[in-house]
Amino acid sequence: MSTDLDPTGPSAIADGDPDQLLAIADRVAGWARSGEDIEVYVARGDETEIRAYAGEVESLTSATSAGIGIRVVVDHRLGFAWAGSLEPSVLEETLAEARDNASFATADEHVQLAVPDGVPAVPVDLWDEGLAGVPTTRKVELALALEAQARSADPRIRQVDHADYGDGSVETALVSTTGIRASTRKTSGFISVGVIAGEGEASQTGGGFSVGRGFDGLDLDKATDDAVTRAVRLLGATKGPSGRATVVFDRRVATTLLSVVSSALSGEAVAKGRSFFAGRIGEMVGDPALTLVDDPTDPRAYGAAAYDAEGLACRRNVLIDAGMLRAFLYDTVSASRSGVTSTGSAVRGGFSGTPGPGCRALTLAPGPEGYDEDGVLAAVGEGLFVQSMTGVHSGVNPISGDFSVGAEGLMIRDGKLAEPVREITVASTLQRMLQSLVAVGADLEWLPGIAAGQTLAIGDMQLSGT
Repeated sequence: MSTDLDPTGPSAIADGDPDQLLAIADRVAGWARSGEDIEVYVARGDETEIRAYAGEVESLTSATSAGIGIRVVVDHRLGFAWAGSLEPSVLEETLAEARDNASFATADEHVQLAVPDGVPAVPVDLWDEGLAGVPTTRKVELALALEAQARSADPRIRQVDHADYGDGSVETALVSTTGIRASTRKTSGFISVGVIAGEGEASQTGGGFSVGRGFDGLDLDKATDDAVTRAVRLLGATKGPSGRATVVFDRRVATTLLSVVSSALSGEAVAKGRSFFAGRIGEMVGDPALTLVDDPTDPRAYGAAAYDAEGLACRRNVLIDAGMLRAFLYDTVSASRSGVTSTGSAVRGGFSGTPGPGCRALTLAPGPEGYDEDGVLAAVGEGLFVQSMTGVHSGVNPISGDFSVGAEGLMIRDGKLAEPVREITVASTLQRMLQSLVAVGADLEWLPGIAAGQTLAIGDMQLSGT
């Protein structure tokens, strides 16, 4: 095995130059033996996090990471190993470990690496060249300004719980002996603030944020206004009513709902019988106004990407079209199990993980109306506006579809937000919710995570409060 690599430690890899990562991946893939397939995934990243509190910097961290993940397939046996270093000796050791792990694996006819499928990649520019040139002092100033602005935004703000700035960049390269060769790079930035509002003995919390590809797009006003509004408008909340009503879900809450639904659209979950959509392709599973699409080629999406985690081109996948279930999302292995082809939907958590199918940029086709009193609220007339939910992980089951969560928000009366309420349980099933769609807002906002935010109105939900 040749190991005459150029210096490849993290400090030797220039920011914004994925070609250097490709060179490493090419070299390791070139060490393949007869009868084995190798996939090499190399990544490096930088991140900065700053927290301001009481007018001072409470914490500041800046870190660089780099590493490699190697999958080896021999006779349909998969071995995987990873390391948080790109030193030449570590690359050899990681490949040897992956080979050793493959020798102990159970053969599975569906275990294989991706092969090029002829779908061209859609170029998406996700890199902000200016981010690396922003000095740390400016980032600190922004975090401090965020905290000061939130504190003075309203006399009812008693405390700023946190004011954070963060940014990051990541570059990846993937090469396999099956013909895959791809590289990506992405930057991101955010500010986030949490406040505590009080009036008499009552207090409420609220959070707001702004996200972007770099530093210049971060909006202090947006973050602080959102946090303050969410806290102040819930002051004086009382226990909500019981009964059946139309529920309007805030954009942030809607992203959580879509994320839960997305797990049931995974081809792997379907193959394992862990999805309430299993066996329903071609059936009407939602209201005719419901069209659900995963489109990582949209550069506005937080999860946008040119290539998936196996190096295949990402593509637009229509999952539910006018209420009819059209497709699931697959990576190579789950597609093989189901007798179909990959949808270019492999995701992974970095070099330390292996790929699996999942969403990156899920969104609903927007309706004609915004959220406000001339839009969705007016169309609903009477109901409940949910600002936040609790108990999602324990109360929502993507296998059975059961849905029961705690909520707080405001009542809707005459198409307007009215008195604040808390301690309400909102219940239904995901199947019924998709069929009971009343409105989808035109107020689409790309938020961190795998789904966009849009106001959703769902009819005939059970409320349990007083």
